[in-house]
Amino acid sequence: MLLQDIWTVFWRDWIVLQRRLKKFIFSRMVAPLLYMVAFGWGLGRSIQVTDGSYLDFLVPGILALNSMNISFNSVTPVHSERIYHKSLEEYIIAPVVPEAFVIGKVLAAVLRGLISSAIILVLAVLFGAQLHLTPLFLLVLVVNCIIFSEIGFFAAMTISTYEEMGQVNTYVLLPMSFLCGTFFSVHTLPEVVRYFIQLLPLTHTSYLLRGISLGQPIALESLVVLVLYAIILFMAARWAFLRLTK
Repeated sequence: MLLQDIWTVFWRDWIVLQRRLKKFIFSRMVAPLLYMVAFGWGLGRSIQVTDGSYLDFLVPGILALNSMNISFNSVTPVHSERIYHKSLEEYIIAPVVPEAFVIGKVLAAVLRGLISSAIILVLAVLFGAQLHLTPLFLLVLVVNCIIFSEIGFFAAMTISTYEEMGQVNTYVLLPMSFLCGTFFSVHTLPEVVRYFIQLLPLTHTSYLLRGISLGQPIALESLVVLVLYAIILFMAARWAFLRLTK
């Protein structure tokens, strides 16, 4: 019953994505292409890193950043369904297990995040990046997508206005986009700042993706942190949805 309900929720989002797939793919090429031209070819030529080129250093950070944004924003339309269209009630009164609705929406966001990440990897290869990809690399990407889709779901279930949803991007996602090791190593930051940044999930995603792609030792503690984030945030997302059904 649970798997069937999950598939029902996921399949509805997949049908929507399938009809807009070409637009989705082309729109997701723009930002990574600009990052690679500006930082990889432009600024990257004057930056030296210890392992490989700056482009090799940059691509894992772009993947972490992009999967965060796509996964979060893929779930936020649920907010409009709840506040403006009032269509969320269809799921609330439907004989669907609450956990299935959360998991289905999260998996749909993960799919979007992975498609967007695949586009970036293709562009990176065309730009000449040398990346070492493994199943663990894919697993880290999936977990990162899960974490931020759960954050998006929780925000969509608890925030009352569209403006406040935009503030989540401004005050949560935007600082992480630039500070969590996506474009530079956090080890160059002051110790106090670095301590707080290392508490954030995107920092650990950047550590892991970069370490795997450059063939460096894997920071297993970062993987544990990401898994814990995913579990805790799922519980929070589940609670937020259940609160609406009562």
